[in-house]
Amino acid sequence: MKEILKLLEQNSRYTAAEIAAMLGMEEKAVEAAIAKYEQDKVILGYQALVDWDRAGEEFVTALIEVKVTPQLGDGFDRIAERIYQYEEVESVYLMSGAFDLTVIISGRTLKEVAQFVASKLSTIEGVTGTATHFILKKYKEKHCLFEKREEQTERMLFV
Repeated sequence: MKEILKLLEQNSRYTAAEIAAMLGMEEKAVEAAIAKYEQDKVILGYQALVDWDRAGEEFVTALIEVKVTPQLGDGFDRIAERIYQYEEVESVYLMSGAFDLTVIISGRTLKEVAQFVASKLSTIEGVTGTATHFILKKYKEKHCLFEKREEQTERMLFV
């Protein structure tokens, strides 16, 4: 049944009938499996992956490395929970290595992202340091390629 999850992760718009045909299963069995995955919170939601540059919307995305002091009894969980409550936060990951958490956020401008880091993130009790990295260009995300825009091939010569 993991094949159903893999297909939905690739394209959440597949219908139960399409998945059934691809996997050689009964449509009702696929529907029941998907309903069970949703009920058990294996499937957490459905999203479209949008190329906002092509849509004409300007967004700044940042990856922020966060160092924290683990909390007695809760480890990193309490701080991670405080961080993921903010609307700007898209993702939070516990990491191994030189820093503890990775936080992915989006904003309209560099200033907006910097303000979030300075006034909200870095002021959380237990956060001991941050390093912000701005994403300059997306090439691939969640197995999807961000295709190049077609360049203007016609050239004009003014004399």
